[in-house]
Amino acid sequence: MVEAARAGGEVALAHLRRGTEATLKPDGSPVTEADRGAEEAIAEVLRAAFPEHGVLGEELGARGPSERRFIVDPIDGTRNFIRGIPLWATLLALEEHGEVTAGVVYQPVTRDLHTARRGQGAFLNGQRIQVSRVTALEEATLVHATLGLLRREGYWDAFLRLVDRTGLQRGFGDFLCYTMVAEGKGEIALAPGVKPWDLAAVRVLVEEAGGRFTDLAGAFTIYSGTALGTNGRLHDLALAVIRGH
Repeated sequence: MVEAARAGGEVALAHLRRGTEATLKPDGSPVTEADRGAEEAIAEVLRAAFPEHGVLGEELGARGPSERRFIVDPIDGTRNFIRGIPLWATLLALEEHGEVTAGVVYQPVTRDLHTARRGQGAFLNGQRIQVSRVTALEEATLVHATLGLLRREGYWDAFLRLVDRTGLQRGFGDFLCYTMVAEGKGEIALAPGVKPWDLAAVRVLVEEAGGRFTDLAGAFTIYSGTALGTNGRLHDLALAVIRGH
């Protein structure tokens, strides 16, 4: 998996250095030739190593069986990528019978590599990482997605309640929300309007670092379109605030 993620990331980085243009998908999100090329490179490595597995990718869709499949986001943070902001990553996860069992987050610009496997822990560049031990909302850092998206998706009031209850707020978005939680640099990350390929790899990373990961209703799924990742200790409190309790 690491080899595949690196292959895709290097293809994307090569496109970035040459210059790439974006078009809009039907949902209004941008896509570039780098996205497509990176996903094809990832799929090629995976097919060679795991010919019996399926693939679900953001750009190329679902191929092969779904019982065991890889979930791919070739460039998480395409808007950053297009503008030359070095906060984007290649995300790759393994899903087996509906459970995400392994994940890779590779940042080609910095070469940082997050990995996690179910039951074996979470790592950054080979060093074990863990969530924070913060237990009070007032001491917590809230990491959030695009503010306009929170408003459009109907979570603005819930978000403001969390802002009022938490000690610090930072808007990084995309994968970085969840790697910060997994590394103990933030306690609560939330996002609406997300897809399975946005969440699969970071879910297992947060959980293996000792945190919890659900949707904004508290369900253990990556398919509902929302996400809440926390250090675990604050998860129920965050859900209660989101629900208005």
